Amino acid sequence: MSEDLATRGRALPDRPGVYIFRNARGEILYVGKAASLRARVRSYFGSPRALEGKTRNLVRRIADFEYIITSTEQEALHLEATLVKRHQPFYNVRLKDDKHYPYLKIDVHEPWPRVYITRRVESDGARYFGPYASAGSVRTTLALVKKLFPWRSCTKTITGTDPRPCLDYYIQRCIAPCTSYCTAEEYRAVIDQVILFLEGRTTAVERALEQEMHAAAEGLEYERAAQLRDQLASVRRVTEAQLTATTTQADIDVFGLAQDGNDAVAQVFFVRGTKMTGRDHYALAGATDEAPPEVLQSFLKQFYESAPRVPRLVLLPVPIEETDLLADWLSAKRAGPVELRVPKRGEKRRLVAMANDNAQEALTMLRVKWMTDRGKTTAAMEELEEALSLPRTPHRIECYDISNIRGSDPVASMVVFLDGNPAKSEYRRFKIKTAAGGDDFASMAEVLRRRFKRLAATREPSEADASSLPDAGWGSRPDLVVVDGGKGQLSAALDVLRDLGLPELPAVGLAKREEEIFVADMGEPIRLDRRSQGLYLLQRVRDEAHRFAITYHRGLRKSRARASALDALPGVGPKRKKALLRKFGTIQAIREADTGEIADTDGMTRRLAEKVKERL
Repeated sequence: MSEDLATRGRALPDRPGVYIFRNARGEILYVGKAASLRARVRSYFGSPRALEGKTRNLVRRIADFEYIITSTEQEALHLEATLVKRHQPFYNVRLKDDKHYPYLKIDVHEPWPRVYITRRVESDGARYFGPYASAGSVRTTLALVKKLFPWRSCTKTITGTDPRPCLDYYIQRCIAPCTSYCTAEEYRAVIDQVILFLEGRTTAVERALEQEMHAAAEGLEYERAAQLRDQLASVRRVTEAQLTATTTQADIDVFGLAQDGNDAVAQVFFVRGTKMTGRDHYALAGATDEAPPEVLQSFLKQFYESAPRVPRLVLLPVPIEETDLLADWLSAKRAGPVELRVPKRGEKRRLVAMANDNAQEALTMLRVKWMTDRGKTTAAMEELEEALSLPRTPHRIECYDISNIRGSDPVASMVVFLDGNPAKSEYRRFKIKTAAGGDDFASMAEVLRRRFKRLAATREPSEADASSLPDAGWGSRPDLVVVDGGKGQLSAALDVLRDLGLPELPAVGLAKREEEIFVADMGEPIRLDRRSQGLYLLQRVRDEAHRFAITYHRGLRKSRARASALDALPGVGPKRKKALLRKFGTIQAIREADTGEIADTDGMTRRLAEKVKERL
């Protein structure tokens, strides 16, 4: 970062707007909004110690910035969401594989409107419904609407003079305006019913169809009355299949969030009336080192940026920082009040919990889908072989990660992926024994030495070029060793492999912040396209190693905290400690219990219980 950027930052206006950071190649790194451009941009160019890791890496890459002044912070928020969706900056949380998401469109200004799919929302007075997460989900909805309501799906010019209707008329999928078998008013009534149904107002649709059916019967139009009866029955079957979400009438969007490493999934339920009328999930990228509130906040901006409909109430799983600003922005879009709320109890809390569960399931299934796609895993391994100049396809990948907090309870993990899938039976975990707590380089060296000295001891010289043996345990030879970190961690790994006489083992370091791949004897890191299958495979391996290490570290900390508090109590041995923990569960529960409850525990006495209370 040059002093010139800091000087320019101090000269920015004290007004709301959007700022755009670019790298030396002119590529957009990050788009942000600010109530005060001067204060916000200056904060990036202060002391690096005040910045989080991801932000420090961003600042190191900034070569230039530009800004756009807006009249209000709401305008800045809208512009930020638009630019993030358009440019997909690497350091922003963004919709994965972002595109113009599909909508259903009804141009109500046409004399004979149709329902069709579009990917662009325009201010043309038409009605839009969505966005849908995929073409599949919008086509499913379109097919359902076509089955329930007889609107025309053809694109011909309607003159009313065609000699005969098409097949849709005879299977009751159209009321044939092309042959003047219906009036413009009758056709408009069908379109109005479609709109009500897509808005989730199914009760109004049922009421209108029932009224039409009775009117047709009273007018002796028995064939039309029978058609309306069948249509009403179909709508009721669809409505009954919808999940009852609330006991009171509501207009709510319910959001859930699941996050793991760089990936996240947002789930949304659409509640209209008392029913859940729809649901969808959206994959997100760029969530590394971002807390759930920041991920959710970024998603909401992009989701509602082009959403044609905003509900009265938005339910969230976690509180976000810009609640009031987002509520004002959404209220302006809706032309009515909008509330953002994190429910604490009752039906609404149940809905949010269900959305969270579905988001977690969607994230799991997305990863499972990727793992079970042999074409993608094969392509990922072949891409890594070429990009990293490996001697063979990396069928066996081992990844190592270190976990500690301020040097306490340092541990390491080893995870193994065979042919792109986790081999959990071969995972290993290590307690750091010799390296000083907090020294990640020394810890990495210790772990790799403990792992690969066994390979060096078990292999024969003729096995130097042998391929991986999935069931050979410590004697398995990895096709690729990945260490979580940059040049320092990789150097430690390479030193160990050379010392053990295994310099031919391919090893790389994967730096989390910018997803750079460090390779031996290369001055510059390798940067794979962030949508590449090879990078995604490495990220999954790295994230799994991180998860496994963190889980082990947390377990050790919890055990140490539990043990130390009770072990220091005189007269409380292993049996009494076990009995206390079995009865109360936690140290805090023991601390809050009265003396009599503690004394009633197996092996405890009144006098000893008093000592326990006094010490705790």
